[in-house]
Amino acid sequence: MIKIYNTLTGHLDEFKPLKENEVSMYVCGPTVYNYIHIGNARPAIFFDTVRRYLEYRGYKVTYVQNFTDVDDKMINKANIENVSIKEIAERYIKAYFEDTSKLNLKEDGMIRPKATENINEMIEIIKSLVDKGYAYESNGDVYFEVNKYKDGYGELSKQNIEDLESGARINVNEVKKDPLDFALWKASKPNEPSWDSPWGKGRPGWHIECSAMSKKYLGDSFDIHGGGLDLIFPHHENERAQSKCGCGGTFARYWMHNGYININGEKMSKSSGSFVLLRDILKYFEGRVIRLFVLGSHYRKPMEFSDAELNQTKSSLERIENTLKRIKELDRENIKGIDDCQELLATKKEIEAKFIEAMDEDFNTAQALGYIFELVKAVNKTLDEVNISKKGLEVIDEVYSYLVMIIQDVLGVKLKLEVEVNNISADLIELILELRRNAREEKNWALSDKIRDRLLELGIKIKDGKDKTTWTM
Repeated sequence: MIKIYNTLTGHLDEFKPLKENEVSMYVCGPTVYNYIHIGNARPAIFFDTVRRYLEYRGYKVTYVQNFTDVDDKMINKANIENVSIKEIAERYIKAYFEDTSKLNLKEDGMIRPKATENINEMIEIIKSLVDKGYAYESNGDVYFEVNKYKDGYGELSKQNIEDLESGARINVNEVKKDPLDFALWKASKPNEPSWDSPWGKGRPGWHIECSAMSKKYLGDSFDIHGGGLDLIFPHHENERAQSKCGCGGTFARYWMHNGYININGEKMSKSSGSFVLLRDILKYFEGRVIRLFVLGSHYRKPMEFSDAELNQTKSSLERIENTLKRIKELDRENIKGIDDCQELLATKKEIEAKFIEAMDEDFNTAQALGYIFELVKAVNKTLDEVNISKKGLEVIDEVYSYLVMIIQDVLGVKLKLEVEVNNISADLIELILELRRNAREEKNWALSDKIRDRLLELGIKIKDGKDKTTWTM
């Protein structure tokens, strides 16, 4: 039974999707006015892992993550550079894919809509809110009237509406009924992109875009809404209010929010200038190391970013890979022991159950990885101490397959499993030997000998058997 810490309820809830064996997920994506930093990478990695795990557990997952490609920061950047906002968006969307491709995000079946491609859908929701009396027009702007939704506003962020009102201010040039009212549509201004609407030319507010895109691809009610902790208020609170009032349905049923990544104890943020770009980190650490680093902490807890932490993660990944390479390097032709490795098999089954238990408990990747390292340790102990039989080799191969599947397919951490021999991969050597066998079958002894001698120069000795050619260093 999967349990999710639901921000809305404030506790672990049993996960029951709307449709049997199907899950609908919407995760807030980046505003594309700059390169993403490591803090932006955390939700991308974590929610990709949630998707992978749900699929591992047998669910069909519909996963939507948007691009915000119209926004005040984007407009300012476009005006400073004297280019179109579309050019800014295309530049940083391309950069996003360049950077995240190294994190092994699962793009197959992913839905990545852009805000500017869904303006009509936003206008329809705003019209519905106006018609139902939840929104009003003011000088070409349209605002959501929070007091009309007073009983539900603040539930997600656990804030009292009276306290919010006492601390709110109306900005200059805004004509609202109440300081808490938020913009659904903004009247056109000079040097800004605009679209036609029933209220005149303008552009959408930030919050309405996610309501429109989630409705379009997932419906009025869907299972999981995810994003960073900083989005709970006002973004997600406002999304929920306008969707429930304008579209009906429950909107998101489970709300998941990941914690911050800190530098020297301070939240990483572009606005504060305290951040490290993902592409800069990728100059020194592989994406798979960064992914494992992110999964090494529970998603709701803050993380401390440092080179020391990444170097430690790199060593941990190498420990896994070295164990898997030891299995690949076993001399399978000379396995003549008597131990069937039943102790290792029992450990594997126990770890398999514990891994699911950890992930079922609010996707606890940190604990799940701890169990994976326990199994890696058990494999090394077996290889060090046990006189392995042919049946025992089958157990070891089963454990190998399980580890590769869990680490690569479920956790999404790519592994380098080829045995390197003087910078030549084992697979390449096997291909060369296959070509040599073909040459021998054709009685091309000169080519056969030339391949043998060239391999010997590289430090690789081959031995021709009755049915197979083997090689050693």
